[in-house]
Amino acid sequence: MSRTSHSTAPRATASGTSRTPSPRRRTALVVPLAALGAFVLTVGSASATATPAQIGTSKTNGVGYLKSLQAADGSYAGSGLSNEWAFSAFAAAGTAAVDVTPGGDATKNARTVYRNLLATPGWPSATPVVTDYERGTLNAYAAGIDPARVSASRNLIADVYAHWQTAQPGYFGTPSLYNGTVFAALALGGAKTQAGGARIPQALTDALVTRIRANQHNDGGWTFSKAEGDPTALNSPGDIDMTGASMAALCVSGVPNTDPDILQAKAFLKAKLVNNSGAFNSLYGINTDSNGWAVSGLNACGINPQTGDFRTPLGKTPVDFLISQQFNPGGGFKYLPTDTAPQAYASIDGLRAVAGGGFTAAPPTPVTAGAPQWVAASGFTAGTPTKLALSVDDGTGNLKVCSVAFTPSGTTATLGDLLTAAGTAAAPAGCVTSVTPATGASGPVTALNGKANSGSQTWKVSTDGSAFTAADRATPLQVGDTVALRWGA
Repeated sequence: MSRTSHSTAPRATASGTSRTPSPRRRTALVVPLAALGAFVLTVGSASATATPAQIGTSKTNGVGYLKSLQAADGSYAGSGLSNEWAFSAFAAAGTAAVDVTPGGDATKNARTVYRNLLATPGWPSATPVVTDYERGTLNAYAAGIDPARVSASRNLIADVYAHWQTAQPGYFGTPSLYNGTVFAALALGGAKTQAGGARIPQALTDALVTRIRANQHNDGGWTFSKAEGDPTALNSPGDIDMTGASMAALCVSGVPNTDPDILQAKAFLKAKLVNNSGAFNSLYGINTDSNGWAVSGLNACGINPQTGDFRTPLGKTPVDFLISQQFNPGGGFKYLPTDTAPQAYASIDGLRAVAGGGFTAAPPTPVTAGAPQWVAASGFTAGTPTKLALSVDDGTGNLKVCSVAFTPSGTTATLGDLLTAAGTAAAPAGCVTSVTPATGASGPVTALNGKANSGSQTWKVSTDGSAFTAADRATPLQVGDTVALRWGA
């Protein structure tokens, strides 16, 4: 997640979720609230478990603070470090991004401005990394923008697929940075279809889950670096932040909260609780961001962070700690307990966690008259280059995942169009090496990548998680479809 922090704390880069020690947070990103100094209070400092009333007040005031971060042009995101993770916090707190406007100017609502930014050809940068697209996917979804259909040419799901590691299947982005893989799972599993269904095929979900499990440290936690296959790394301490993210990634991928790996992670977090505050003591010290990520992981797994294992002998809980970090009525959260002013990223992480959110949430129904819950491109634009996300599963465990670039000739396309383009314009290359028939407007796909139909074992196709049906070159495809091909009965 993008945020700034103190020198001893984890930090995400502006382009993603890599976390390394960084300079003290940039004051340019902190909204001055000096006027509140005379009446700043830390809610919950004298109480134990946060009450529903306290949580409600925290959400209301937290949303108010995040609204104050909106720029005059309606934006939350821009070049460098930005506040676009606010969309995930807004959604968790029940506020639709389209309802967030500067001075009531609906033409500059946060959703429209963010969508326009994501659709810009030059976004995110000249040298993007996978976490740019994962961040965009999670926040677009929370804002009510279908991430696969931002525009006729911008498909964030396909952008993520392009970073699949062929040599290390299941990893996305630089394999040594495990966070690119865990946020791929969060984005691809958490950003459901508009109807609320799984967008990606089970084979891809399984590949991601396998890698996440393999990176769990012996103490039950995770860190941002790859640990799989490295006994020293696996025996090193996990951190609070990535443990929360990894738990959430497993749970949004369908792993139950009774799974042994989730239980081990839960025990890891429990062991880090501070008795007199309810905070988790992270590798980077006690801070709002680390605690927010941990609570969001528990939330995503349906584990109550205020009962049972997460209530200390003194009656304190992680939610209680987070609320104690909030300035009220200003609504912002401080990063460290010793800070005297709110910090934007701490406020986002804190609010999302207190509101019960994971790392994204389905967009709330807007209150703005006539505003739909979702916005999305309705079709391809003839002559405009686009991308589709494609996976090919030959039934032997040799899963291929790629983004396919092509230029449609109309508002719809066909599976034949996609397969033809995949031979020469797939990233990573090699997703489709051969197809039979190789040409034609229609006809059953009888062989793919050298694997031929055999009796009831045939090539089948699914789009956006739909049921698999016989693959035919004439199978229609729509803008933003996530296409899965599978050989089997």
